[in-house]
Amino acid sequence: MKYVLLFLLSTVAYADEETEEPKVIYKQKTEIDFEGVEVDGTLVKPQGSLILDRKHAKFNPMIKLRTDFDDEIEQSVKEVK
Repeated sequence: MKYVLLFLLSTVAYADEETEEPKVIYKQKTEIDFEGVEVDGTLVKPQGSLILDRKHAKFNPMIKLRTDFDDEIEQSVKEVK
């Protein structure tokens, strides 16, 4: 029983108190002045030409369009007779 009590008390002793994290407040607007600084650099861009036209996707038709309905017309004529 002593060991159980010591174990429970030791876990409580290791518990840290909860502290509030400091709130960071940022400026809404930051101004950077480059008046006294000379900035040199090169423009890096991809080599090659730019393709402006997009090719439209071509899909296979899922519905087969029929050109004639001769079989159905003959069958309906036979049913009417």
